[in-house]
Amino acid sequence: MPSYTVTVATGSQWFAGTDDYIYLSLVGSAGCSEKHLLDKAFYNDFERGAVDSYDVTVDEDLGEIQLVKIEKRKYWLHDDWYLKYITLKTPRGDYVEFPCYRWITGEGEIVLRDGRAKLARDDQIHILKQHRRKELETRQKQYRWMEWNPGFPLSIDAKYHKDLPRDIQFDSEKGVDFVLNYSKAMENLFINRFMHMFQSSWHDFADFEKIFVKISNTISERVMKHWQEDFMFGYQFLNGCNPVLIQRCTELPKKLPVTTEMVECSLERQLTLEEEVQQGNIFIVDYVLLEGIDANKTDPCTHQFLAAPICLLYKNLANKIVPIAIQLNQTPGEENPIFLPSDAKYDWLLAKIWVRSSDFHVHQTITHLLRTHLVSEVFGIAMYRQLPAVHPIFKLLVAHVRFTIAINTKAREQLICEYGLFDKANATGGGGHVQMVQKAVQELTYASLCFPEAIKARGMDSTKDIPYYFYRDDGMLVWEAILMFTAEVVGIYYESDQVVEEDQELQDFVKDVYVYGMRGRKASGFPKSIKSREKLSEYLTVVIFTASAQHAAVNFGQYDWCSWIPNAPPTMRAPPPTAKGVVTIEQIVDTLPDRGRSCWHLGAVWALSQFQENELFLGMYPEEHFIEKPVKEAMDRFRKNLEAIVSTIAERNKNKRLPYYYLSPDRIPNSVAI
Repeated sequence: MPSYTVTVATGSQWFAGTDDYIYLSLVGSAGCSEKHLLDKAFYNDFERGAVDSYDVTVDEDLGEIQLVKIEKRKYWLHDDWYLKYITLKTPRGDYVEFPCYRWITGEGEIVLRDGRAKLARDDQIHILKQHRRKELETRQKQYRWMEWNPGFPLSIDAKYHKDLPRDIQFDSEKGVDFVLNYSKAMENLFINRFMHMFQSSWHDFADFEKIFVKISNTISERVMKHWQEDFMFGYQFLNGCNPVLIQRCTELPKKLPVTTEMVECSLERQLTLEEEVQQGNIFIVDYVLLEGIDANKTDPCTHQFLAAPICLLYKNLANKIVPIAIQLNQTPGEENPIFLPSDAKYDWLLAKIWVRSSDFHVHQTITHLLRTHLVSEVFGIAMYRQLPAVHPIFKLLVAHVRFTIAINTKAREQLICEYGLFDKANATGGGGHVQMVQKAVQELTYASLCFPEAIKARGMDSTKDIPYYFYRDDGMLVWEAILMFTAEVVGIYYESDQVVEEDQELQDFVKDVYVYGMRGRKASGFPKSIKSREKLSEYLTVVIFTASAQHAAVNFGQYDWCSWIPNAPPTMRAPPPTAKGVVTIEQIVDTLPDRGRSCWHLGAVWALSQFQENELFLGMYPEEHFIEKPVKEAMDRFRKNLEAIVSTIAERNKNKRLPYYYLSPDRIPNSVAI
């Protein structure tokens, strides 16, 4: 009688093991086996992290094994089980791998195929076609689209984290409880005593050190010491945590009526302002998105204010970017003066603080929330709905959507919901952040997610003209490495453009992203279909880069750049100045966040800057969804390329007072999970 050796691997995360009864059935080309109870006498099977082997004897030769069916039946209480994989040693001595990496909940069952990636056209056997179709039908019932707010990209239809499919929940919900994490952060930072001091102002800038010095680091210390300097202000547009807004100014906007006479003392080349523009030395950051956004009114005891500044910057002879003019609102006029470095010290400082505060709002809500979190969730939901586990693109992308839907659901539950944590300290809380996303979605384009195109569109691509733009330099290295990897994987499974075009599951995935995620908006430029291997490689690079590198670049520097409150105020308690020569240091301190809001802000940027426990970084694929040698070799080459980038960045950072490391691959998590 033929005998198979079955090896079963249980996950190592918390509560992965089970005491339930586990049954196995084999489905082969020549027949099906009976159900076999996998159980060894006097042995605790399926413990967390265990790899257990069993001999399964069948009555007759089953032929080539096509499917393995696993059933879990209750022993005492319902006991979820995380199955990593099953391997089968056949009577002929062959080994067949069946990746799973899923939870089996309740009295559930899972039917697994072997680990070879297959396109739909590769499946000629009816039972495999049927398995493929059923898997997608089940997933489409589990992963439903929902409109969380009008005008937003669609998200998962789940009100709470516990409502999500078990496979995409966090292993421990406590790890991503924002209320718990923020409170823990404030405890770790020794700032609990200030936490409830809402409405209570700080005395002066030095007073902010009371909540700062406990966990200062190299960058945050330099920010604290140099935040008032024009160089530090300009540098952040290139390499701070929001390095995506600055663009080369090709023409001075009429709404910013700045003249050569106004900025003459800042221009170092004896040229007019217009000539400096023509030579490519003038840059601009425009916060027009904030115009008309309602400021937070959730606390009747504290008025909060927003501005929509325009900031003009200049590349000086040392190739440093420095500010030369700031207008705090969009419409020019007597009550909206243009502030200049030649103005009184506190006039100029307050104007810069307003820009930094506006930058913080755009960073948190658009650069971070919309353009990494929400966009990555769209890719994740579409992937689960349209690509079966056997599809090579599913196998490639699944590591890059790990916990993304879960973290976003938790954020909608606790953070950005009505009366959520976001409302406590941010001037765009209470609904302003929702208005901002609704506006920004109208300008969200596929091209702006293609890193090289986005850099070029802002006129920031010349390494010679703009030599200290490390976000651009490191981002290009990582983008190229990902693109090379995705092109290799695409080449393995798609021998021609025609195969890409005829892959209906792939086309349904791309269409789902466009129709639901991007709401079918033509102006977004998101493709409705993909017709070539080159375009598919680019598309996959966008998905992976957005979830990994782009998120890392704009998330993990938050404590570095925003922990010194005057450098990134989350709210302002007085309106922008309407005249020059009236600002005092006392007014600035009274305008900055009060003690309570400062503490909430500090707890938030600290918590958001931490890596997840057991974080997986770019190039790490511990779940072996792919079993084919060519893909494993491509992964090895990918890792080697990433290691070379790590070395390049480390060498560049040597002896730098302000090292830039957010896009070093060893600091880039695989997915948006915080």
